[in-house]
Amino acid sequence: MLDRIWEFLTTTGFAGLYWGNLVMLLVAGVLLYLAIRKRYEPLLLIPIGFGIILANIPATGLMEEGGLLNYLGLGVHLAIFPPLIFLGIGALTDFTPLLANPKTFFLGAAAQFGIFAAIFGALALGFPLKEAGSIGIIGGADGPTAIYTSVMLAPHLLGPIAIAAYSYMALVPIIQPPIMRRLTTRRERAIVMEDPRSVSQLELILFPIVITVLVVLLLPKAAPLIGMLMFGNLLRESGVVERLAKTAGGELINIVTIFLALVIGAEMMADRVLNVQTLEIFALGLFAFGFGTASGVLMGKLMCWLTRGKVNPLIGAAGVSAVPMASRVVLSEGQRENPQNFLLPHAMGPNVAGVIGSATVAGILIAFLA
Repeated sequence: MLDRIWEFLTTTGFAGLYWGNLVMLLVAGVLLYLAIRKRYEPLLLIPIGFGIILANIPATGLMEEGGLLNYLGLGVHLAIFPPLIFLGIGALTDFTPLLANPKTFFLGAAAQFGIFAAIFGALALGFPLKEAGSIGIIGGADGPTAIYTSVMLAPHLLGPIAIAAYSYMALVPIIQPPIMRRLTTRRERAIVMEDPRSVSQLELILFPIVITVLVVLLLPKAAPLIGMLMFGNLLRESGVVERLAKTAGGELINIVTIFLALVIGAEMMADRVLNVQTLEIFALGLFAFGFGTASGVLMGKLMCWLTRGKVNPLIGAAGVSAVPMASRVVLSEGQRENPQNFLLPHAMGPNVAGVIGSATVAGILIAFLA
């Protein structure tokens, strides 16, 4: 009888538990706290946090061949889930602010400099070129793009890169404001921008088609992300397939988000991530995110000077593409200096331009490094 009890005890998760698992369970607890108590990206951090819990309880077999999370992981490792997320994002995205003020494309492009700054930083720390490219994409503040690029260039770094990307997206309200205030004056932050022009239905329909043709012809490797993003947007703007648009932007993106985030959390097993390399990735990701924010704001200052004070430099911070959190931060910072300042529609232009920009940069990196 005692032998059977002992045999049973050796099959429990307690028998294989070690300090690394406990650390990761603590990390999961922090993410769940931020999601539930602070409401930082709960749609992502709750499944990610729970995935970390499941992955760090020994003897479950969930991540082994035949395990549930192992099968779900095929959607990530075969690069299926990220383009489907982009399909849903496209169906939810209104490109009107960008088309109403096309020069905000430059703000979205400027914010991508954080990606290249992090790449050089990673190379300086000794990371191989492919790994450096995967780490740098964290600076785009776009989780699906970071996952897709990592799968193509450095799949063994998928877990820490994805967690870093989504964590910094959730911490936008904490990371960005100090940078925005340091680089701008009170007078600049108080600038009230003119109402954007109206955009025709024809422009909204042609935009996803034209962007797809131009970008994919130039960068075929960007087709899965740009193509799905623009296809989803065409469903929305065409006005004749409301059911498909609602499905893409509703049930489909919700289902894929659950599976994607759960698998990403499950990639954070203690033996994979508790090392110096992971800490370096998190540090480089934070540097990339901060550098991208600063680049966008500085481009905003340049545009403010060129337009003689008609552009509020704060909207450049939204170019990092953390939609719509970055735009809300811009709105909040603008209203700190001028309560009547409503910058949200202006910030959404560079915000959605950043989504296009980060996906385009991902296509460039994959084309040159894969």
